Amino acid sequence: MSENSVEYKKLLDPVYLSKLNSLELISKKVVEGFMVGLHKSPYHGFSAEFSEFRPYQSGDSIQNIDWKIFARSDKYFIKRFEEETNLISHILLDVSKSMEFQSGANVSKLHYGKMLAASLTHLMLNQKDATGLVLFSDKINEFIAPRAIKTHKNVILKKLTEISSSGETETAYCLNLVAEKLKKRGLVIIISDLMDSVDSVLSAIKHIHFKKNEVIVFQLLDPVEVDFSFSSDTIFVDKETGEEITTQPQQIQKGYQEAVRQFINQIQTECRSIGVEYNLLLTNEFLDKALLEYFKKRQKLA
Repeated sequence: MSENSVEYKKLLDPVYLSKLNSLELISKKVVEGFMVGLHKSPYHGFSAEFSEFRPYQSGDSIQNIDWKIFARSDKYFIKRFEEETNLISHILLDVSKSMEFQSGANVSKLHYGKMLAASLTHLMLNQKDATGLVLFSDKINEFIAPRAIKTHKNVILKKLTEISSSGETETAYCLNLVAEKLKKRGLVIIISDLMDSVDSVLSAIKHIHFKKNEVIVFQLLDPVEVDFSFSSDTIFVDKETGEEITTQPQQIQKGYQEAVRQFINQIQTECRSIGVEYNLLLTNEFLDKALLEYFKKRQKLA
């Protein structure tokens, strides 16, 4: 690719990407931008092949060493056997009404989540990992079982394109339902604002993890939901119930920020205490932040 550093970063900008009409095009552009950035990062040398190869180990035949990768990275890697390549992955995306929220020029949490889910799907299937999709709100709206064939991407992207927000937030209930549906161990990626009872959500995440799944949590929030940066009297409308309340934000900003900080810290601390990867994502952040976290987790599982 010929993009300079400014150009490839544009491919990771959620506002720029939101102007593209197709999730298929968005996912392709995001992964292209991510791979260019990867070459500029400490992970240079693994490139798009990171899940198709594994480090050379004592006893492996030197005939299986990939000398092209050695020339780029000065490290020995061998081609995986077919049974080593397939990781079973489930992407869980919250599509409840609360995910509609957006402020200023930022994209909505739902649109950001769709772009992230599409990009992860593109990346995973390119790596021959079996990938599935779960859409949830107050129920399981869609459950697409993982498959490893590249044409499966069209099935997932079509559903992501069609889905709109619906229902109230019942994150814990839905995560517990998913936990019961998972019959084989794999990687579970949760994309949600987690706007539910903290204790219930954490219990549900632990339920998935304790069934021996690797878990990555992406808590997706709008920047305003974190800093509460309103400058005048504001009417707040609950996306799910339609309830309205008028406040003077300056009077409650400090208390609000502290409550949100505690909310985020509790989820982060308890997730990490059991080995679950937790990441806070804001809708004005480039998507490569999330893809890199997936990439690092995939490297550990290789």
